[in-house]
Amino acid sequence: MKQLILVRHAKSDWGDEGLKDIDRPLAPRGNSDAYIMSEWFQKKHEIPDLIISSDATRALSTAMIFARAMAYPTNDITILQQVYESTAKTLKDVVVQIDDRHQSAMIFCHNPGITNLANELTDDLSFDEVPTCAIVALEFNVKNWKDIASKKAKVLYHHFPKEFK
Repeated sequence: MKQLILVRHAKSDWGDEGLKDIDRPLAPRGNSDAYIMSEWFQKKHEIPDLIISSDATRALSTAMIFARAMAYPTNDITILQQVYESTAKTLKDVVVQIDDRHQSAMIFCHNPGITNLANELTDDLSFDEVPTCAIVALEFNVKNWKDIASKKAKVLYHHFPKEFK
């Protein structure tokens, strides 16, 4: 069994129009949501074997908040440029290349890729839009990451920050 935990980055700050999109930091609400969601995750679930993040500031900041809450070494976060502004296909390509020694992986990414990937991988439910700092956990009945397939994942849980406010 393989478990994939998709996390959309927390709410970003649009206050500085001079910043490039990739450099936008988290908004105060984004920081708050990341702490709330990471603390919930840490209390309810096992630490993933692998954390992968987009190289965008907002995604990496969200990943680091989660990593610290779980006592996952922040230096061990795998930062992949191709996760930034990726399509569902690119995200799936990242997933199928995960080393099979990892039973669980958490990926911090962006919309619309995260929504499209979640919808592609499962028939359990369909998301209109995965909101910022939402967590969607999927399970695959496979031994190798390369064997994950469309519509074959079981949704283990999905939680949005508004549920905890």
